[in-house]
Parts: sequence; C-alpha cells; structure tokens
Amino acid sequence: MLVLSDPSQTYALYVPSHYTPERSWPVILAFDPRARGRVPVEIDQAAAEKFGYIVAGSNNSRNGSWAVSMAATEAMTNDVIHRFQADRKRIYTAGMSGGARVALGIAISSNLIAGVIASSAGYSDSKPRKTVPFVLLGTAGTEGFNYLEMRQPDRTLTTPHRVAVFEGGHVWLSSALAIEVVERMEIQAMKSGRKPRDPAWIEQVFSSRAAACGQKSGKELLLGLEAMAADFEGLKDVSEFMSRATVLHRDKKVRETLKKDRAEEENEQRRIDEILSMERQLRVRWHRIASVADASEDSAERRMARRIPRGLMMGSGERVKDPDYRAMLAEFRPANLRQ
Repeated sequence: MLVLSDPSQTYALYVPSHYTPERSWPVILAFDPRARGRVPVEIDQAAAEKFGYIVAGSNNSRNGSWAVSMAATEAMTNDVIHRFQADRKRIYTAGMSGGARVALGIAISSNLIAGVIASSAGYSDSKPRKTVPFVLLGTAGTEGFNYLEMRQPDRTLTTPHRVAVFEGGHVWLSSALAIEVVERMEIQAMKSGRKPRDPAWIEQVFSSRAAACGQKSGKELLLGLEAMAADFEGLKDVSEFMSRATVLHRDKKVRETLKKDRAEEENEQRRIDEILSMERQLRVRWHRIASVADASEDSAERRMARRIPRGLMMGSGERVKDPDYRAMLAEFRPANLRQ
C-alpha cells in the first residue's frame, strides 16, 4: 500500500475477510528490522482473520535511523486510520529484533498503544521497568542472542505481561504462536474494558487452557497455572489455580528446577559480562599502544609500540580468522601504518 500523503512510504496490509466499516477494528502496526513489511503481516494473518485485526507492516522502518522509523510509524499509522474504521482504543505494535525496539519505543513514548508484541528484543534503552502502560507480550527463541533480555520482563514487570519461549533462534514468532499471543491480547482487552466481555468465548478459552494445564507436570504445570491465574483473574474464579501453584512452589523438585534455571541465566550473564570486560580492556590497550606509536618524538617505547601492531597485523592473515578482530586490528593500527 502507498501512503496517500507520502508515496515514498509503503506498507504491507491484511484486512480480515469479514471487514465492514460499520464497526471498529483493532490494528497491529508491525516493524521488521529489514523493512520487510510482508513478513509480519503473513505471520499474523491467521490470527488477524480469527480474531478480527487489521495488520500493517512497514516497508520503510528498518534497523538504523530512529528518525526514519518514527517517520514510517507516523505515516503508516495515519494512513491506516484514514482508510479504515480503526478502534483507537486498540492500537497495538509488534516487531522483531530492532523492530521490537521500535514497537516498544512507540508504546513507551505515547499513551495510545494498548499492547506490544516484542519478538527477540526488548526496550531500546535496555532499562528494566516495573510497570508499563500497555500489555507486553514477548517471545524468545531458546538460541536467540537476546534470550536473557527477553526473560527480564518476567523478573521485573508487575503489569500484565507474558514471555513465551520457543525452540529456535533470533527470529519472528511463528504463526501458531501469534494466534496464542493475540488470544491473550483479546483476554486483556476484555479485562481492561477496551473490548466488551464475551462470556461464552471466555468460558471456551478458559476450559481449553485448563485442559491443556492438565497435560503438564512439574515446572511447566506451575507456569501454566500461574498464567491461568494472571490471565483470567477478574474474568473467572482462579482460586483453584492459585492454590495449586502455591503447593507446587513448595515442591522440592520444582524448586530445584527453578533454582537451576535461574543459576544458568546468572551464569550466562556473568560470562557475557566477563567477555565484555575483556573486550573493553583490549580496546583500552590498543588505544594506548596507538597513542604511543603516534608520538612525535622518537623513543624506545615508541619503536616498541610500532613493532607490536605491525607484528600482530602481519601474522593475522594466517593466525586470525575472525573478521571482527581483524577489523579491530586495522582500526587501532598507528597512523604511520595506515598508508
């Protein structure tokens, strides 16, 4: 779709087959890190058709310039609202990686976003928060490099949220998981009053989720019970789920599993911090050597500082295969070696 007010802005679009302008429709504004608007639209299509959402994916917002992404957001949002009967109380954002940071940045900077679907990345400022004025539904792959970052909301947020972990890497959520996530957005919309409550639908989802809990055990059962209590509190009687969760928290095996999970996360974070510390120290050393090597007056120290990078660089072709490290060698080589 071409934005009517600015043809340089385009977006992919999905409108439910049963769309009619006689009622208002919730909207998901989606942002891909490589400006592939079609990708999130296709992922969300099944959920959008099932629950009645308009989905728009920007073809301009991408990793890089924040100003470019904000311009794309404004253009796409205004165009969708102009073309369709959008429910202004139910505007959602979604994104993956850098696109997730855009989606969250938009929601944090305004009071107009009802919820965010954040895949494989979190806040653009990396600051943990206790509360946010929107529902946060995150997804993370078990091998995604932002896995720890996506686990953080479960540790810090007290406002409605959920983080779904799937087997996989640094990618968008699947279409199947998108249906689950949008279902949760529907539940939260009814709890908050943004959407009229549908008792029959609530009962159907509640019964289905309760049955799914019955197939779980141990830690997975605990997480399922806690999710039931958090999602349906205020809509259904969840006292049974809360009681069962309390009992499971006392179970030795469950406690040990949770303790192990937390220890593994803390160990991973320590290793990351150690590597980052070594990286900073290495850069500091290179800066010092380069500074001495570029001194105007000759000295034994300056000659040594010039020999060290020359020797490391000459042998790096055979010794070092990491292109990032070789780029760092080139970055910090003394000025007299840059010709």
